[in-house]
Amino acid sequence: MSLPIVAVIGRPNVGKSTLVNRLAISRNAIVHDEPGITRDRTYQPAFWQDRDFLVVDTGGLVFDDDTEFLPLIREQAIAALQEAQAAIFVVDGQTGPSPADEEIAQWLRQQSVPVLLAVNKCESPEQGLIQGAQFWELNLGEPYPLSAIHGNGTGELLDQLITHLPPQEDLPETPPETKVAIVGRPNVGKSTLLNALTGESRAIVSPISGTTRDTIDMVVERNGTTYRLIDTAGIRKKKNVEYGAEFFSINRAFKAIRRSDVVLLVIDAVDGVTEQDQKLANRIMEEGRAAVIIVNKWDAIEKDSYTIYDYEQQVRDRLYFCDWAETLFISAMTGQRVERILELVDRAAESHQRRVTTSVINEVLEDALKRHSPPTTRQGKQGKIYYGTQVSTQPPAIALFVNDPKRFNENYRRYIEKQFRQQLAFPGTPIRFFWRGKKVRDVERSANRATKV
Repeated sequence: MSLPIVAVIGRPNVGKSTLVNRLAISRNAIVHDEPGITRDRTYQPAFWQDRDFLVVDTGGLVFDDDTEFLPLIREQAIAALQEAQAAIFVVDGQTGPSPADEEIAQWLRQQSVPVLLAVNKCESPEQGLIQGAQFWELNLGEPYPLSAIHGNGTGELLDQLITHLPPQEDLPETPPETKVAIVGRPNVGKSTLLNALTGESRAIVSPISGTTRDTIDMVVERNGTTYRLIDTAGIRKKKNVEYGAEFFSINRAFKAIRRSDVVLLVIDAVDGVTEQDQKLANRIMEEGRAAVIIVNKWDAIEKDSYTIYDYEQQVRDRLYFCDWAETLFISAMTGQRVERILELVDRAAESHQRRVTTSVINEVLEDALKRHSPPTTRQGKQGKIYYGTQVSTQPPAIALFVNDPKRFNENYRRYIEKQFRQQLAFPGTPIRFFWRGKKVRDVERSANRATKV
């Protein structure tokens, strides 16, 4: 079902992300003792009593300063409020009302969304009543003293919040969705790509490396299919990452890979495939995710009629271990070929969850064995493949039952995978093969059971 949205608003460093984690199921918002950690708007599922909803974390609002990211953060917070059914305005109970709080309150009073006033950092229930009472002057109704870090007081806030949300039975059904993570090194154009795919400025775009710090989810629908697009922080080499905001951002990016169906690996056409790109591709493969390789900033390359073929071969050579992934050359800035991305995502997602019957698998094996029989060891012992069957999907995994797995070298294993790809395609997804040793009498016993009437 399509869930109602609750926007969390406030000035920097009042504990908005801590409160979001307290309310949310997943607790994925980055919390760090530094103002300005949250920049884009990020969505997390939450529930209270009989109501499910999405809670939206936003960057700290500052109205009288236009330096660095602050104007863009304001745009994101305003966009979150426009789509919300209710808002929670978070203030700091320890510092008391500030001119910045008054400015935000004045702005919120002009909006049509119901606003609840959460007075955070009230660790003592007795002191909290006194701390909360200071905020009546903001003229936003009753202040709710609470501690986001400890949880006390949040129940009263939520009890009031759900009175502004529609009943569960009135919510429309949510269609199944394909989860698509957008990953890559810093400043390769991931957020620009997200905005191009969604048709709106969902993520802050800046030439400053490391602009995106948290994972950003956005749901879009194209041709009857729903996609959840997940923008992630740029992933640098481990040795260059210090503990802090970037450390948490990269962990969120790795989790985004894990929870996705398809990963868009974005590569900078100007820089080419770097060592870090290779490591990311390997991470995607290890996680068993489907993938599409996106070569961005193609408009910045001087080209002739052979350039794209030469460049594609370079990409294949550098990412030879995931040559199953399709490659697309785009410009997220100009929109060149962006419309083809979801088409390739669909192909990869279909392959990723495809199931092939045992009879088809064994037909492929029979043909492969006729073309090229298994190798013979120095002791004169030859490998035998009895049969194969698919044991799981996402990614497709095939168990091959053989007389002795040690008799099949790496070259022959690659040959078998190549035969499966040639005959069954599987574009955009890794395939896992499990070589299982099985004694002849066990194989015969299985065959007898299969043919018994």
